[in-house]
Amino acid sequence: MVKIDNIELPDFPLLLAPMEDVSDPPFRALCKEQGADVVYTEFISSEGLIRDAAKSVMKLDIYEKERPVGIQIFGANMESMLQTIDIVEKSNPDIIDINFGCPVKKVVSKGAGAGILKDVCLMEQLTAEMVKRTNLPVTVKTRLGWDHDSIKIVEVAERLQDVGCKAISIHGRTRAQMYKGNADWKPIAEVKNNPRMHIPVFGNGDVNTPERALEMRDSYGLDGAMIGRASIGNPWFFKQVKHFFETGEHLAPISMVERVEAARRHLQMSIDWKGEKLGVFETRRHYTNYFKGIQDFKEYRMKMVTSDESKDVFDTFDEVLDKFADYQFEQQF
Repeated sequence: MVKIDNIELPDFPLLLAPMEDVSDPPFRALCKEQGADVVYTEFISSEGLIRDAAKSVMKLDIYEKERPVGIQIFGANMESMLQTIDIVEKSNPDIIDINFGCPVKKVVSKGAGAGILKDVCLMEQLTAEMVKRTNLPVTVKTRLGWDHDSIKIVEVAERLQDVGCKAISIHGRTRAQMYKGNADWKPIAEVKNNPRMHIPVFGNGDVNTPERALEMRDSYGLDGAMIGRASIGNPWFFKQVKHFFETGEHLAPISMVERVEAARRHLQMSIDWKGEKLGVFETRRHYTNYFKGIQDFKEYRMKMVTSDESKDVFDTFDEVLDKFADYQFEQQF
């Protein structure tokens, strides 16, 4: 068993990573149904929350069926981050997660996300004060370091633990790498193997097959895996990994019926949550992966990603099911 403070999780839990414009309530619900043990919201700007910006406030929506669920926030200003804690607590999440790893320029340029890796003392102070501000468990997601020459993740993790961080998720790249090259899990294993560490250490980055998840567990000895890009348009990834762990075999390919049903539910939940226009628009990015690799599918994909009316998209799903119901998908991994 793995525990984040008093939250009990199964052995080697699978966590849905916080992903901007992806891990919203509809997508989290689908992943939860397919075996995700913990889910996280999209990252939320502390400055946006304290200004009551509509987009930031909307990201606070969580539902009982998602639990345990973490709300992730980012920022570099102490007072803003502390005010954010007070706002976030009203949504009653199970976990508050601090983003010290986002590499995008608009975040880093403000000293937030991975930008704070240049100032480990501030990183430590922010975590310490946020822990003091709430009774909820505070966790951190970060990267190995700013660049290859400044990797001090073993020290950083220990310092964050010592000020009250209850778990740490580490992406196996530096900020300088962005998402290029291969994730390096060795430094994450060094954090886990530090005899002073006693909080869960989760690995993130390139967990894109069941075999890679097994490698993270058995070869690197980490406490769990945080899954990001592999789940986009494939909420079944969590189930696929767990099936592989239990049987040593790959789960049978997801059928067309299952794919269409998931896409249909995803779209409907998005509309229910965001409204017709935004729900239709923001679900488009998932269709390519839901229907990946199908021959002679371009016509239908174009309809899905260009239709502005949900009725047209739902009609396209029906057309796909009529034509491709018996389509035999190749093994994904």
